[in-house]
Amino acid sequence: EQYTRFLIGLIFVRRVMLFYSFFKTLVGKEIAVELKNDVVLTGTLHSVDQYLNVKLTNVSVVDKEKYPQLLALRNCFIRGSVVRYIQIPPAEVDTELLQDAARKENAPPTPTKEKSSSSSGSTSKKT
Repeated sequence: EQYTRFLIGLIFVRRVMLFYSFFKTLVGKEIAVELKNDVVLTGTLHSVDQYLNVKLTNVSVVDKEKYPQLLALRNCFIRGSVVRYIQIPPAEVDTELLQDAARKENAPPTPTKEKSSSSSGSTSKKT
């Protein structure tokens, strides 16, 4: 099955919530996680937190011959800082919703109207 890749390596802090919200919608779905040490694990996304730490269940290692020590692994916690990629099935991606959210995140801030201090009602009287 073909997967869509999302690079989550170098994310600006304000965009983390966008990814966090997106990944929360994938709880219960099958994903693949590629770690920075080149290990690729597949499993069911159990949970994700604001640091993009991931808990997987029903875990299996993709390259069983290279990493036989991971064959007994069934559940795992993966620290977000060691993740290179998270791959998800294309059918699980609502690209329009994701693009809309990304546009909103990248939109320039709207200017706020400041109240003028000269119209505060205080007047000085000359005598």
